[in-house]
Amino acid sequence: MRTPASIAGHPIHPMLVPIAIGCLVFSFAADVIRLVGGQATPWVALAYYTMVGGILGALAAAVPGFIDLLSLEGPVKRTAITHMLINLTVVGLFAYNAWLRHGNAEVGGLPTALSAIGIGLLVISGWLGGKMVYEAGVAVQGVGEPRR
Repeated sequence: MRTPASIAGHPIHPMLVPIAIGCLVFSFAADVIRLVGGQATPWVALAYYTMVGGILGALAAAVPGFIDLLSLEGPVKRTAITHMLINLTVVGLFAYNAWLRHGNAEVGGLPTALSAIGIGLLVISGWLGGKMVYEAGVAVQGVGEPRR
């Protein structure tokens, strides 16, 4: 099932998603390293800046994702809407998290907990994204389907 947001037949949303996921996971990893190592420098700054990069990457991926969602019908559309709502929640959590961290040299437990919750929600959302691709064939060129 082809989706409209594509370049030369390749869907754009899955191209952009790894940027957001990678940055947000790396931000959480920096928090964990800070907690285990006990040293704030450079981990607090690294967690903050990769988090901001992840938020921007998620917003960039959301545009073609929303365009693709508009082309879906039936049960897969319900899955896509759930996927989108979870991702918007993740972006909101991380945006609030970044706001808490802005200009703060020491980060307490709440921002790290928000990151952990956000990563957990990303896992659920990623599972739903995989479900759409592997079970419904969203953004997959069908056998015999012409390339655009």
